[in-house]
Amino acid sequence: MFDREDAQDQLANNIGWFVAGTVVGMTAAILLAPQSGKKTRQFISDKTKEGKEAVTETGKDVYDRSKDMIDKGRQLVEDAAGLFERGRKLVRGD
Repeated sequence: MFDREDAQDQLANNIGWFVAGTVVGMTAAILLAPQSGKKTRQFISDKTKEGKEAVTETGKDVYDRSKDMIDKGRQLVEDAAGLFERGRKLVRGD
């Protein structure tokens, strides 16, 4: 079964790799860019905004998926409790 801690570890791992990739990509772009300082600064600013938007969107997606998973888990627990209660009544003969 998919464990909550596994999901959190996977999310942290994905975010870490995303950030690392962004940093490496930006560093390479800056070092290899045959542009003026002004154009390079604008490029960094644009890419930073894009990265921020991507992280924000990913965060919203993760939140929405987590909320759905919690709701489904809650429903499963309620269903299991109902089944348990029905079984208990059958055993008691109620």
